Amino acid sequence: MQSPWGQKAFQGYLGGDAADWAAHDATALMLMHAKSRRPQFPGGILIDQGLADRFLAEQLHPEAFEAACAVAGQALTLRRHAGYDHGYYFIASFVDDHLHHHAKQLCA
Repeated sequence: MQSPWGQKAFQGYLGGDAADWAAHDATALMLMHAKSRRPQFPGGILIDQGLADRFLAEQLHPEAFEAACAVAGQALTLRRHAGYDHGYYFIASFVDDHLHHHAKQLCA
């Protein structure tokens, strides 16, 4: 909800009432769950972010999600990678870690 991309997408799919958007925004949802102080994802959340991503500062705002997870008591591994954007090579470099992370959660 804090980025121009998010606002455009939410408005296009959900209409102009920003109050309706919160139920679909990861950061807003995490803050709603903060009241329970019970992690919604006990195995933690894994995010990889390229620091050379040209959309990082204006559009992506991983620090907002990181802060929401801290408030909610949700375990988060947010790995920041110098020299990477969010293209093919970035995804190819880290996709195995994500597959293993999800497999571990499914088999827990």
